[in-house]
Amino acid sequence: MEYMEKKVLDAIIEHNLIEENDNIVVGVSGGPDSMALLYCLLEVRKIIPFSLHVAHVNHGVRGEEAKRDQLFVEKKCSELGLPFYTKDVNMNEYAKEKGISSEEAGRELRYGFFREILKSLGKGKIAVAHNMNDQAETILMRIIRGTGPDGLKGMEYKSNDIIRPILGIDRKEIEEYIATKGIETVLDRTNLEPIYSRNKIRLELIPYIEKNFNPNIVNTLWRMSRIFSLELNFLEKYTRIKFNNLMKRYDKNSIILDGKGFLEDDRSIQQRIIRNAILELNKSLQGITEAQVSSCLDILNNFQTGKEFRFSNDIVVRINYDEIIFEKPTKSVDNDTYFLYALDVPGSVKLDSGYYFEAKIIEKDDNFIMKKEKNIRYFDYDKVKGTLKIRNRREGDRFVPFGMKGSKKLKDYFIDEKVPRDERDRVPLVVDDENILWVVGYRTSELYRVTDKTKRILLILYKLQ
Repeated sequence: MEYMEKKVLDAIIEHNLIEENDNIVVGVSGGPDSMALLYCLLEVRKIIPFSLHVAHVNHGVRGEEAKRDQLFVEKKCSELGLPFYTKDVNMNEYAKEKGISSEEAGRELRYGFFREILKSLGKGKIAVAHNMNDQAETILMRIIRGTGPDGLKGMEYKSNDIIRPILGIDRKEIEEYIATKGIETVLDRTNLEPIYSRNKIRLELIPYIEKNFNPNIVNTLWRMSRIFSLELNFLEKYTRIKFNNLMKRYDKNSIILDGKGFLEDDRSIQQRIIRNAILELNKSLQGITEAQVSSCLDILNNFQTGKEFRFSNDIVVRINYDEIIFEKPTKSVDNDTYFLYALDVPGSVKLDSGYYFEAKIIEKDDNFIMKKEKNIRYFDYDKVKGTLKIRNRREGDRFVPFGMKGSKKLKDYFIDEKVPRDERDRVPLVVDDENILWVVGYRTSELYRVTDKTKRILLILYKLQ
């Protein structure tokens, strides 16, 4: 095994990039980086068994030259006995339609195609040929555009379904590997022209820094990215714990945090909590700037009920009594439109809102222990009247909150609990033919509590899918 191949294997093992029997879709342009990655993966496959699939995208901007590259990769796959997938796209047209740069368009089209392949395979990972020089270019580009600490850690070896096995290898080593192995490659001439921001950094800025300031700038930026990555990974884990502890309620359209607890944190953690909430709701932080987060935080730290901030992706953050509410834009709820679902026992049901409910019966004995989990509740099954259903509120609803003797109007309960008016119609209620058993996310009914006389326990759990 060549030295570079050994480094790639070590990186794959250290960062758990590939597991046995994985499906790996590798993006191959035909250039030196992607061909080096392909041949390294072929060697690694002798030690870790996995399926290798090659994907190539013709971006539709280099005419016959691009077609040549496409045919070259196809021919290589045929020689190597590898499955080959390819697609022709129009990158510039797509960029114009979406109002984004050509670079962004190319990236969206490539990964979209790669994920189509993954979906057809069932599951797996996408391997791309980003290397140490790409990391340096990425960091410099972010510094020039403006970035916070998170941007300085650069790319990771693994990001969701994307893996970068040669990220820690510089381009000179890749070129030596290609020459030593006698691997054929093709040349994309656009990589030699300063027509994109990244190309200008690669062809002009980095050589200038190497000549005038630091001949090892690529390695220096790599070391810096690893230091930032180590520090920031700890901060992300710490913030996630904080975020989960602050979360009071959530669904696919809103997240409600404890305002008092939020105000006790340091501003740097508060900013991360805000980004976490947006990411949870929107699955992306695209377009969310440091300035927006800072402006939102200024409003939250003043903490006045009714104040709100709207992000560029239309997510609204507002203060309601002692809570901070993050809301994804949705159509307004028509109070005359109700939802109603049957819940079999035992059985399960999924609501259109994304909630999943499951019910089952447990025979009570001396070994039974009720788990204290916020998404699970227990009831005396023999007290249930008729069948179970899940619905939202109705005019005149009442229930007996756990720990109380008398019933209470659900409307008054929502007001006491400071549930926002526009959220009340979305709160699921577990009911039988006569009463409300559970105001989901809030309180259960005293009428159905488990006692020493309970013989059969009804367990109901819910989660978002």
